[in-house]
Amino acid sequence: MPATVVVGTQWGDEGKGKVTDTLAKEMELVVRYQGGHNAGHTLVVNGQRFALQLIPSGVLYDHVVPVIGNGVVVDPVTFLAEIDRLTASGVDCSRLKLSTHAHLILPWHVAHDAASEAARGDAPIGTTLKGIGPAYADKARRVGLRAGDIVDRAEFAAALKARAEAENAVITALGQDAVDVDDVVARYAGEIADRMTPYLCDTVSLVNEALEDGRHVLFEGAQATFLDLDQGTYPYVTSSNPVAGGACAGAGIGPQWITRVIGIAKAYCTRVGAGPFPAEDLGQAGEMLVEIGREFGTVTGRRRRTGWFDVPMLRHAKRLNGLTELAVTKLDVFDTFDEIKLCVAYERDGKRLTSYPDRLADLAAVTPVYETFPGWRTTLAGCRERDELPGAARQYVDALEQHVGVKITFVGTGPDRDHYVAQP
Repeated sequence: MPATVVVGTQWGDEGKGKVTDTLAKEMELVVRYQGGHNAGHTLVVNGQRFALQLIPSGVLYDHVVPVIGNGVVVDPVTFLAEIDRLTASGVDCSRLKLSTHAHLILPWHVAHDAASEAARGDAPIGTTLKGIGPAYADKARRVGLRAGDIVDRAEFAAALKARAEAENAVITALGQDAVDVDDVVARYAGEIADRMTPYLCDTVSLVNEALEDGRHVLFEGAQATFLDLDQGTYPYVTSSNPVAGGACAGAGIGPQWITRVIGIAKAYCTRVGAGPFPAEDLGQAGEMLVEIGREFGTVTGRRRRTGWFDVPMLRHAKRLNGLTELAVTKLDVFDTFDEIKLCVAYERDGKRLTSYPDRLADLAAVTPVYETFPGWRTTLAGCRERDELPGAARQYVDALEQHVGVKITFVGTGPDRDHYVAQP
């Protein structure tokens, strides 16, 4: 069975968790392939909210094996706390698998993150200060520690001590507090290692054997296309590769398995932190999107910047990811809007641009060109079929599909897991 990849096509927070949760009904494995606990999925099941950070969305189904792949960076404390929260809510986490090759986020990574942002003064990146970037940096420098290292407790303890002592010299020079070396070694090579060990797995073999056996496997990325380290609005990006191709390296599979790539896009657009945002709305409509859409980060609680759906951006995401279909979430946020704007192109120096600029400075200099659509002024919550959508809602969705050039197969109509229309 070919693999399915779910990927965000904007700046994250598109509602990937809900789409992944919906698709997981038909899957046997759900694999997270990159990122860390700087991203989150919020799911609403029978009125109960689940805020996931590291654990794949499929954990809420008894038949799914949730897998954290080798491309993910894992904070052990956050990992175990999330398991505890889910277990307390009645969710069975015993099927969860953690790659032995996933790198660990350790206390000094958080200190490095804080020092780096502080050094930027009035021009911060907007990192979540979770230690994600420094952990990936250590991975690239080949000094990182991996989840599988905990198997040999004595060797792991020695490596922890050596790294902590070396990092203390650096982080104290940067104005951060030194970590307590003895405490870190005792906790991380002790109880934390004991609790993590049962979840360790050779996930590369597990996933490839599942694919070879014809089992249904879903790959989910965190963040999104325009936060990709290589393809996003650098330097205002994350520290990994969320694009669909990142699933190959982050889960250890060959590209021949991927034949279905589902892009996720909100019916409008948001981003967290700094960076250019051509279709941003700083007026009343933007405030309405924040309030109605509850546009605050799952992990950080930070207010998201809001604006209108950006067609050139989505066409570029289609190209970067090889999208085969598109899921549009949170269409219901527009239920009370009198009119809805759609950014169909850009303008700069009197010239109309329909492609996404290659340089950050060029993107920051464009102005959006809008088409305006009427609102529907009624709730979408009860809609389950395309024909049940109000005419104005169908008109807007059809315009998105036509402009982007990808079939829309899913439209979110409310917060609950069954509030959506599956488009034929």
